[in-house]
Amino acid sequence: MKQILIISGKGGTGKTVLTSSLAALAKAAVLADCDVDAADLHLLLHPVVKGTQEFWSGQKAVIDDGQCINCGRCLSLCRFEAIKALKNQDGSLKKIEIDPIACEGCRVCYYTCPVGAIQMEDRLSGLLFISETKYGPMVHAKLGIAEENSGKLVALVKQKAQEIAQAEGKRWLIIDGPPGIGCPVIASLSGVDLALVVTEPTLSGIYDMERVIDLAAHFGVLTKVFINKCDINWDNTRTIEEICQKRGIEVIGYLPFSEEVVQSLILGMPVVEYSKGMIAEEIITLWKKIEAIFQREGKS
Repeated sequence: MKQILIISGKGGTGKTVLTSSLAALAKAAVLADCDVDAADLHLLLHPVVKGTQEFWSGQKAVIDDGQCINCGRCLSLCRFEAIKALKNQDGSLKKIEIDPIACEGCRVCYYTCPVGAIQMEDRLSGLLFISETKYGPMVHAKLGIAEENSGKLVALVKQKAQEIAQAEGKRWLIIDGPPGIGCPVIASLSGVDLALVVTEPTLSGIYDMERVIDLAAHFGVLTKVFINKCDINWDNTRTIEEICQKRGIEVIGYLPFSEEVVQSLILGMPVVEYSKGMIAEEIITLWKKIEAIFQREGKS
């Protein structure tokens, strides 16, 4: 099994558009959406959920109103302003409560409460889904609003996807990674065979591409670059080529801006299934290059 991760230094580069098309072309693949903070691969692959798993991670402070003496100590110590004082109409203190969204779980209130009225409770942080699509099994997840530990949830998504791929003898694990260079991306990069960096010829696209390339290099992951909307600024496209050449990284493909991509998104389908022209041909060529990379590897 070979693991292919599609990532980008920033959002909006077309990462999920490309991932969905590779999923359609790969045939024997398991799919994983590791962008758990804002998952959207399901919008194009239309998975049917077969199983759901709760993701518990982190703790939040909870006040026992029966024990609380309303001393206000926790109120003065909380640096996140998660603890609020509710007052009566006459201005007197009615009760103290904790906003679970604002609480960072730092435990300062827990350790300093003089009567032990504050406890730390585990949080249901998200849900993991094991689904079926017409292109193969898919593992994806949804992190709760304002919840943390997305890196751990990404690791869980990958673990489940790997287990399915091994159990079913799938050749490919295709991963739609999160944008940026933070913990979720690091968790996505772990153990992959190829990182395909999708970028666009804009100043922010170039800057963020370099950051994610540096991250992949740090972990020793084979990296290729794909330039989406390459024709919106040819000067910047050439800059991307020059940067990649200096770093010894192959630009493995190009995709011009096309209304066909927009229409495929509106219809909720991979662009290779919607397009019958150059756009589909370019992505098919990209997939053949990816297959060739691992064919050469197998012979060496």
